[in-house]
Formats: sequence, structure tokens, C-alpha cells
Amino acid sequence: MDFNAIHSIPLSAHVKQAVDLYFAQMKDHDVVNLYEIVMSEVEKPLLESALRHSGYNQTKAAKALGLSRSTLRKKLEQHGLS
Repeated sequence: MDFNAIHSIPLSAHVKQAVDLYFAQMKDHDVVNLYEIVMSEVEKPLLESALRHSGYNQTKAAKALGLSRSTLRKKLEQHGLS
């Protein structure tokens, strides 16, 4: 697969694929708190990527994420990234 084809797949398609795989792995087991599970799995790498992309400038990372700087700092602390 070429570079452009990889990057043309929307993020939502990747999320759907991961969630579908999770359901398939769970088979007959009850799935509970899936929203919380997904959000907790996604938030930390999202914050890490935004920080890296911004050159670890919290103001720029917060702007890219659409968060206030204080909210970003709180989330970084929650995930042990501060």
C-alpha cells in the first residue's frame, strides 16, 4: 500500500475496525463500559502525539486539540505526562 493510500483512510475507520475487533474477541462475554475503555485508550496517545507535533509546546498543543492550556495540563497530569 502506498503512503497516500494509508493516509487517506479516515481516523473513524481505524476506530471502527479496532472496536469491531474488540467485539469479536469478546465473543459471548458481556461488554461493559466500552465508551470509557475507548476514551482511556485513545486520550493518552492523542496527548502525546499533539505534544510531539507541537515541539512539546503546551500552548500550541492545547490549541491543536481545542483545549485550554489548563485543561491540557490537567489531562497530562492525569496520564502521568507532566
